[in-house]
Amino acid sequence: MNITIKKGVKSDLPFALELIKELASYEKAPLEVSVSIEEMEEDGFGKNPIFEFFVAEADSKIVGIALYYIKYSTWKGKCLFLEDIIVTESFRKAGIGKKLFDEVVKVAKEMKVRRMEWQVLEWNTPAIKFYERVNSKFDNEWVNCKLNENQLENYSFNHGDTEITKTH
Repeated sequence: MNITIKKGVKSDLPFALELIKELASYEKAPLEVSVSIEEMEEDGFGKNPIFEFFVAEADSKIVGIALYYIKYSTWKGKCLFLEDIIVTESFRKAGIGKKLFDEVVKVAKEMKVRRMEWQVLEWNTPAIKFYERVNSKFDNEWVNCKLNENQLENYSFNHGDTEITKTH
């Protein structure tokens, strides 16, 4: 099987979104994907791009992606965050995920970031085994926190006795 890894371009986004939806189904959350192609075009290729990605092609068909972006650590400075590596189910266990991971590591090294980070679901044994093979450090100290879209919309700036004032 001939696999080619290349930088993702705007025309790859529909295929990337299909893979994202496939991942959401695999992670038992098929209805959670709300991003659109238009949003991805703006966020990846607009005036202020906030992510980049690689695609894996087999016989001119996109079978995998690795999407990443730069984040900033107050302790370490510039870091790279690997949001997702996704390989379509029929092409898993063919080394494609490793090739995508390697390309992202190359970017991290070229950018001289101080840290590369990602997350993996605790039940995703195949991914955990892969990350163990590449000598990853697993961090059980930090707890992930988030506010979803609805929580942000309904967020109250008044918290008990202390008024938090919005500034624009």
